[in-house]
Amino acid sequence: MEIIKPHPKFIRLFFFWSGVIATLAYRIIIILNFYDPLWVKISWYIGTIGFSIYFWHRYNIQKKRAELVSDYKLIEVVDQNFQLEKEQKQALLYLVKTSLTSKSRWNSMFIFLLSVLALIIGIIMDVIKFI
Repeated sequence: MEIIKPHPKFIRLFFFWSGVIATLAYRIIIILNFYDPLWVKISWYIGTIGFSIYFWHRYNIQKKRAELVSDYKLIEVVDQNFQLEKEQKQALLYLVKTSLTSKSRWNSMFIFLLSVLALIIGIIMDVIKFI
């Protein structure tokens, strides 16, 4: 059986900062539009690559959580635990059930795929422009 543990802290920070930097890169484009178009393109590429990395990671984490809930039958375990107070049981049931039913992992996958597609199209268009 696989040992269940989170990624090391430096990996979690890498993905966190990828998302933060991507968000900042996209937001600063509005200001860079008043200056050099090269900086707009650089910022766009940084943002698109960052979002690809970040949302790929988010999808995988959300998928792993849903699989853990399903594989270990955590809904049944929480539901049958008589040691929990009513509010604790309700809170845990909410967490484990929404891990299975949440559409956020599909949202992350959609954003990841669109980011990769945009990146590919952007590269192709930039290469064609310089040929």
